[in-house]
This record gives sequence, structure tokens and C-alpha cells, in this order.
Amino acid sequence: MANYPLDEQLAYVCEIKAQEFAMLGYEDITIEEIWECVSEKYKEMPPLYKIVNDILSLKPGLWMNWMTMRAYREEPLAIDLKKVE
Repeated sequence: MANYPLDEQLAYVCEIKAQEFAMLGYEDITIEEIWECVSEKYKEMPPLYKIVNDILSLKPGLWMNWMTMRAYREEPLAIDLKKVE
């Protein structure tokens, strides 16, 4: 469901969660990342109350696990070994 657009109301809820994470020391979290993390598990659009609950109940540990898995899924960076030596 990650391809569903983030509407204004949900963006506000994601912004609140990003501010909460910033108070906990996770300052570089974006609204889009929170939305991707929460919406990735849905196959179809659930009711609004479920989405809001999932956003507001998102814990830093779950978000960190999602970011780790996202990093593993992305293409590895190409390193030019001649520049390293």
C-alpha cells in the first residue's frame, strides 16, 4: 500500500509522530519515512482509525527494524576500489 498518497490529515499525524521521535533523540525521521513504514504492511486501504492508530503506536524499535530491512533491500553502493587504496 506504500503507493497510496499521503493525504493532509495523515501527514499531520505522521508529523506528530516525527516530533515525538525527535524528542526521543531520533531527529532525522521524515514524515514520508513514517508513512512508508506504517503503510507497507497493508494490502488495501484500511479504515482511517486503524491507520491513525498504527502511526501513533509506532515504536522507535519497530521503526529502526524497518529502516534496517529497507537498507538491506536497497541496491548496495558501488565502491571504486582504486579510489580507496
